[in-house]
Amino acid sequence: MKFRGDRAGAQGGERARLAMEGALTARDRVGVQDFVLLESFTSEASFIENLRKRFRESLIYTYIGSVLVSVNPYRDLEIYSRQHMERYRGINFYEVSPHIYAISDNSYRSMRSEGKDQCILISGESGAGKTEASKKILQYYAVTCPSSTRVESVRDRLLQSNPVLEAFGNAKTLRNDNSSRFGKYMDVQFDFRGAPVGGHILNYLLEKSRVVHQNHGERNFHIFYQVLEGGDNELLQRLGLERNAQSYQYLVKGHCAKVSSINDKNEWKTVHRALSVIDFSSSDIEELLSVVASVLHLGNLQCLADEDGNATVNGENQFRLLSRLLGVPGPTLKEALIHRKITAKGEELISPLNVEQAAYARDALAKAIYGRTFSWLVNKINESLHHKDSTYSENYRPNIIGLLDIYGFEVFQNNSFEQFCINYCNEKLQQLFIELTLKSEQEEYESEGIAVRVD
Repeated sequence: MKFRGDRAGAQGGERARLAMEGALTARDRVGVQDFVLLESFTSEASFIENLRKRFRESLIYTYIGSVLVSVNPYRDLEIYSRQHMERYRGINFYEVSPHIYAISDNSYRSMRSEGKDQCILISGESGAGKTEASKKILQYYAVTCPSSTRVESVRDRLLQSNPVLEAFGNAKTLRNDNSSRFGKYMDVQFDFRGAPVGGHILNYLLEKSRVVHQNHGERNFHIFYQVLEGGDNELLQRLGLERNAQSYQYLVKGHCAKVSSINDKNEWKTVHRALSVIDFSSSDIEELLSVVASVLHLGNLQCLADEDGNATVNGENQFRLLSRLLGVPGPTLKEALIHRKITAKGEELISPLNVEQAAYARDALAKAIYGRTFSWLVNKINESLHHKDSTYSENYRPNIIGLLDIYGFEVFQNNSFEQFCINYCNEKLQQLFIELTLKSEQEEYESEGIAVRVD
């Protein structure tokens, strides 16, 4: 949902909101832009009420000192234009209304003036807008930082890494149609002029269990549906795929192959272009998609019991296809799926698996393949983002702004181990925020003898 009217009307509405927020007489209506200004700062009721007032007036950002609290409006507020970026560029933190651009600019100027690395932590529940916030920060630096031909190339790669990582690491969950299912820490590297010259991504806790199982109403990772919907007929033929998600066991568990808010065909075009920008050759892309297709084919392998109760798998044609896609001999793959190898005292013992064990081995292989492919993908992106400039000495170290974007707190009917770990991580981050904001403010009040009223 977007605001209606022409551009002048939108700009007029923005000016009206800014004037309203800056007027002391409007506080009863729009609240305060910094929670430390609340009379009862430690009251949960007053905290929520201030958020509610601001949200009603389309003011989604509020400070707690140097921390920015945002409430996802799930609509376009037209507050992310180039004009908005220029408005926050080089301006004192508290001279303008709260915004993600203010945080971005403040971190950048602190890095430049102090010569020290900075870090922006982004935390919140699933669907809170964390991934979008990290993209807005990168877009801000791409527009406002010094530019050159080489810098333009780095900017493009930084920005285009997002759709690729989202395709392979994001999925629809019950609470978010584009939920990050992995943790990401990105370093953006700046030279002595303050221009972005490189980057590095560290990924962790990819939710590999989603590859083989999804709760009702959820989907597997986006890339599977994008390839099936957007890949041309020749590509699908080479990969041995059908243009129907219902044909693959790993895509039907959640009973939600289609999502109204996602256009998989258009997203595939975006991802394919992005892969070219970040230096993926046509052979790299072909190999990457071959592995993606192999995961789908693995999910369709049926394990049956022979007369002795041992597992066996049928489909020689399917094994030949898997062998080609994965680049491994078919007999070796078949042996690995229905037998277990144990090494004891230097001797190798091979024992057959039953049907349940073979199905588990198949799923474990699919998860391992996808997990390693994701790590390979991140490494390839890092090679593309690596700061390579012979004009600097070997001892030169660029300044860094780090962005931590972890996937959000969620509780499912069946929670994966990865979700358990990330929920724990989110709880620890919330404790850190409380320690650095609320408690530090309380201690300052106490040291200065200021009475704090608690409702």
